[in-house]
Amino acid sequence: MKSNVGGIDKILRIVVGIALIAWALMGGPVWAWIGIVPLATGLSGRCPAYSLLGMNTCPMKKD
Repeated sequence: MKSNVGGIDKILRIVVGIALIAWALMGGPVWAWIGIVPLATGLSGRCPAYSLLGMNTCPMKKD
């Protein structure tokens, strides 16, 4: 499977995911556990929603 999440997008997903999970652990709302999704997609570099929408934020590779 090819990576479709790149650079700044990946960093933002990881930061937002960690922030939401931390908020949930500190007594935040239950919905804050949704932070698992951006964290997982940021760490894996693959986003299923991007695949469905035909999006890609990875830089183009030069041959």
